[in-house]
Amino acid sequence: MMNVRILHCSNSVTNYYLCLHEKVAGFNNRGPKTGDLIYLVVKIGKKSLCGARFVLDEPTDTKPWENSEIYVNALTIKDIEYCNPFEISFLSAAGGKYWAMKYVQGAKPFNDEYAISLIDQEFLRNKSDKMYIFDQPSQPENPEEDKTTIEDEDELNQLAREIPDVKVNIMGTFQTVQFSNETDKIKGLETLVNENFYSLFPQFPEAKTLLIPENRLFKTKGFKVDGNNVQGIRTIPDGILIEFNKKINDPFRINLIEYECFGERKQKEIDKSSYLNSMVIPQLMRFASSFSIITDEQTRVKTINSWVDKIIEYINQYESQSSKFIGWIKEINPQIKERAIEREIEKLLIDAFKSNLRVLLVIDELSAEQKSTIKNVVSSFKLSSGEANVQFAGYVVRLVQKINMLNNEAEFALTIQ
Repeated sequence: MMNVRILHCSNSVTNYYLCLHEKVAGFNNRGPKTGDLIYLVVKIGKKSLCGARFVLDEPTDTKPWENSEIYVNALTIKDIEYCNPFEISFLSAAGGKYWAMKYVQGAKPFNDEYAISLIDQEFLRNKSDKMYIFDQPSQPENPEEDKTTIEDEDELNQLAREIPDVKVNIMGTFQTVQFSNETDKIKGLETLVNENFYSLFPQFPEAKTLLIPENRLFKTKGFKVDGNNVQGIRTIPDGILIEFNKKINDPFRINLIEYECFGERKQKEIDKSSYLNSMVIPQLMRFASSFSIITDEQTRVKTINSWVDKIIEYINQYESQSSKFIGWIKEINPQIKERAIEREIEKLLIDAFKSNLRVLLVIDELSAEQKSTIKNVVSSFKLSSGEANVQFAGYVVRLVQKINMLNNEAEFALTIQ
């Protein structure tokens, strides 16, 4: 069922434009879903103005905004429509005193047909063929400015009566515990993430990705001296994730997955910092450099060809995976002949290694500053196409244990560390 929501960009015209130009919408909660109709709003002066609406399409991990960390849920957008900007305060006719909390804060779904009709009619009255360009330059985003805070108990009770879902209902309470380490078969980060990968990362839908969780299947070609591999040159990722997106020039993206875990043994900050700087970052740099122009072309080509052969061999082991790739190729080229499909898969995989490759780190602890530093380092390596650099994404995964379950229908939980 389609929900109607408002996405408010606060006073950031830059974020407003990025949403429309990059065709992606970001939210600070997991409520919005594929198929929802979104009215895009930005604050100009003292007025909240709507200038576009669109439909949410597919989950994505593309977050082009400077403050991307606050957007826990991002989806691509489609069916964009524009209008001459109109102020949305008329929604008070439907929502009363607390209309902003009811319809704007948290991109809540509209729960009454009158409000849906009001904003639809106003949009249609102002509909335009092109995007409206605001005169006001963008300001630093200040989302707190647009929030209504409730501190009085009586007012909270009144608000709860008018908007029953305004309160944050708690599903349960949890205690953060440590993974044993990275590779433990029972309580290891890599084991548990691989087993629950698609539930943990909805931005990687199973229908559009292939996870190859084989940490010894792929090796980069190293250098040998007297028949022995030189230490620190050859690298082994913990897995590969292949993404498919027919809307871009390089429809496949290769993710080299690296699982790292401080776990139970590395609890002191000095130990964590030392491990990150001496082991994790150099390993990620080796991944990036293996497919970068800084590695000689012959070695690079051998590595790519070897990995592509192993990917195709892995795909062909399982009919479901083979059918998935065949379906992807037919989405790109419905007229392709059956005998040409495997050659096309091979070509697109090679192209991805050359121009659309990302290092993906999954770790149990990483600050925003550390993530930014690693991103700058990894993305400095230019891929062999010469037109793109290696990309980077980092995800923090923690293990928590139940203390109490309170409400199975609630969406939020409290965790103590």
